[in-house]
Amino acid sequence: MSLRALEIIEKLENVPRECIGLMPVFGNQKTNTYSKDTTKACGINKNISFHRARHTFATTVTLYNGVPIETVSKMLGHTKLSTTQIYARVLENKIE
Repeated sequence: MSLRALEIIEKLENVPRECIGLMPVFGNQKTNTYSKDTTKACGINKNISFHRARHTFATTVTLYNGVPIETVSKMLGHTKLSTTQIYARVLENKIE
């Protein structure tokens, strides 16, 4: 693990939160703020948000790599498969 990654983890250790595993669980607004701080600290010059990260996870990390759409749907917490199929349509358009 890189030194910078360890610094970020150490910084998060004392943040009050509901915790599931290593990373804290925050609301959408706080998550967006921390995501922007993290990308800036890493030298990434992109507009980042929780929604964009979730979308990237659904398309690039899972569907693009062959994870079944039913599995992705459960991972995203969707109650209807049709909600997850929106991500699949975006991926199909990109492939075309």
